[in-house]
Amino acid sequence: MEASSLPLSEFPNLSVDPARLPRHVAIVMDGNGRWARVRGLNRCEGHRRGKDSVRAVVETARQLGIPYLTLFAFSNENWQRPKTEVRFLMQLFHRYLITESKRLMKRDIRVVAIGEMSRLPAAVRRVLSDTIRLTAGNRTMTVVLALSYGGRQDVVEAARRIAEAVAAGRIKPEQVDERMLQRELLTWNIPDPDLLIRTSGELRLSNFLLFQLAYTELYFTETLWPDFRERDLLRALCAYQGRTRRFGMVDDGASISLSAANQA
Repeated sequence: MEASSLPLSEFPNLSVDPARLPRHVAIVMDGNGRWARVRGLNRCEGHRRGKDSVRAVVETARQLGIPYLTLFAFSNENWQRPKTEVRFLMQLFHRYLITESKRLMKRDIRVVAIGEMSRLPAAVRRVLSDTIRLTAGNRTMTVVLALSYGGRQDVVEAARRIAEAVAAGRIKPEQVDERMLQRELLTWNIPDPDLLIRTSGELRLSNFLLFQLAYTELYFTETLWPDFRERDLLRALCAYQGRTRRFGMVDDGASISLSAANQA
């Protein structure tokens, strides 16, 4: 059976309340290399198998009705990896976008990308642009691919644009606020994540959506990304629904419920 084809009814012990789902889930897909190493395989095989997890998570989120899913596919720092591995990853992205285009259209899934697209190989930029254009009218779900992305760089570029506007006299320094900075980020038209999932047991953000994750619920799992499937996503969602999101307030009845927060 295909990795992404298992019905959610296969997991009766993982009951997720559809009224309290996060609006936006972000995932740091970590552990491909370790998955391959413990099996005596090349790191590239771990990346290849991780593609199955991407499909499974996208399908499950789509079935559940989660509107936004962001996948940290390649960071700015990842350019420092061995050239053979980077080349393989770029080829993998290229093939994934080509092979998944029909599925994305059938599922009414829109694809957008954030990051320094200019650093990607021309062939990847071309197929990515084609995929974004092809799926632009889809409305059921948005998959955000973070490619050649860095959170600090995102904030720096946003601050630079605001500084230029101040220097040009278009805005006054006292007008600069959180909302203005947020509008200059690459995610300006995407809601902040409600839930961040990081696989492989690492307990850090790795320069991912640093501004946007200010009040995001964090979920860490020992599961390596190539092993992450429907059951693992449901476990993360159950953990999320077991929390109270206070947004800096005290837990005295003034806390914001998950359902109310997600509708805000």
